[in-house]
Amino acid sequence: MAGPSTKRRRASSTERDDATAKSAKIPASLSHPISPPRKKRGCERNLIPSPIRLTTIKDLPEESNTGAISLHDILGDPLIAECWEFNFMHDVDFLMSHFDEDIRSHVKVHIVHGYWKRNDHQSSKYQNVTLHTAYMPEMFGTHHSKMIILFRHDFTAQVIIHTANMIPKDWTNLTNGVWLSPLLPRLTRLPKPSEIDLRVGYGARFKADLLNYLRAYNTRRPLCESMINELEKYDFSAVRGALVASVPGKHDIVIDDDDPTETPWGWAGLKHTLSSVPCEPGRSEIVVQISSIATLGPTDTWLKQILFNALSSSRAGLSKPEFKILFPTPDEIRRSLDGYASGASIHMKIQSASQAKQLQYLKPMLYHWANDCEKGILEEGEIRDAGRNRAAPHIKTYIRYNEKKSIDWALLTSANLSKQAWGEAANAGEMRISSWEMGVLVWPELFAQGAKMVPTLKTDMPSKDDLEGDEPLVGLRIPYSLPLQKYANDEGPWVATAKYTEPDCMGQTWNG
Repeated sequence: MAGPSTKRRRASSTERDDATAKSAKIPASLSHPISPPRKKRGCERNLIPSPIRLTTIKDLPEESNTGAISLHDILGDPLIAECWEFNFMHDVDFLMSHFDEDIRSHVKVHIVHGYWKRNDHQSSKYQNVTLHTAYMPEMFGTHHSKMIILFRHDFTAQVIIHTANMIPKDWTNLTNGVWLSPLLPRLTRLPKPSEIDLRVGYGARFKADLLNYLRAYNTRRPLCESMINELEKYDFSAVRGALVASVPGKHDIVIDDDDPTETPWGWAGLKHTLSSVPCEPGRSEIVVQISSIATLGPTDTWLKQILFNALSSSRAGLSKPEFKILFPTPDEIRRSLDGYASGASIHMKIQSASQAKQLQYLKPMLYHWANDCEKGILEEGEIRDAGRNRAAPHIKTYIRYNEKKSIDWALLTSANLSKQAWGEAANAGEMRISSWEMGVLVWPELFAQGAKMVPTLKTDMPSKDDLEGDEPLVGLRIPYSLPLQKYANDEGPWVATAKYTEPDCMGQTWNG
């Protein structure tokens, strides 16, 4: 699968040299180190770049895109032989335009989507593109996962988990996030079961959970079977991160930790993973930053007793954290780079009586996205600009901050604030999930012994002065500015179905 296509003529040595040379020009963004660099001699502090990246923003200055990654950075390598692309929305022409022009018509492209009634005529122009429809057993579910799996002619593979739809708007002026695995080599031999370390956060567990997720697509037919068989041959030992995903259907809440064939999904998987993560004692807060809030119910029962309870888990029993929810206001959408059009993919409804009651219990937890509004209550602290205030959020992050001004863990995911994404209890010991979702959780000890994780803004690299002490520092690229800004009493969230008459930066109104 990773070797050259048998339909293509054998490349000459000169052509192979050319391909290698072109590959050398690929930005260093694709080899962003996941495993920590060795600590240098002397007293230099070990500084480790953020494992989570931001996507480039077309209409922002260069300094705001430092360390950011584009779709061409991911797909432009001429050594790519095969691409599996999982997403909710797809523009096939847009996707194909980002492959190297010399291999665009030869790379095998597989698109996994959830539109079972849709016949995409756009893909018919490409003989090397195959569409796959994911099984959708739940009426209100979506195929919302955003992931790319690449196989290369140099016999390496790579997994990319991100938050952007495969459409132009998401990769230009909306804020999105990306996690990339290292380039994964092929195994020289299959490990014995006794040699496999299934600790949460490390490569073998990540691989087992990823393969279990992919096998879930085979419920009705072998959709991903060939790719799964190939991916099993690769070495994931360099991966640092835990897979947190959702698969539609009914699932057991409790699983056997020592069984690599079992993976918990949704909020149960989140709770299971976080129970292995160390957190600092003392006061803490979890910032939930999302681009959509579904109908959760007129009371906060599901939000607090199910999702927030899962998010509060840690290796040691600690006091419950405070929760803050970042969601843009109409003013922030109006002032964004694309104006009101940026809000088309940002959803919350307040029309029904149930939704109005939901807003009442959410309101005390709601915070701005940009944190530079005339209204709002700005928290104390040094003002730090993330460089994304005007790039409306499509990214989803869940981050636990502690009182020592460091980060306990961070989750990048496609999952918004919804029962469909995270699941709800069906029966005792069982949960029900409607949607496909994909995310990755990281925490500092995965990258170096005794490490701390600190927020970095406008850069992926921490500074040795970001935290007192000499322990290794892992950066975590934050998409929003700090400190946070709470909604004023007379402010409310952006509602895409509402009417807004004040002109935006493009001179447009919304639903007028």
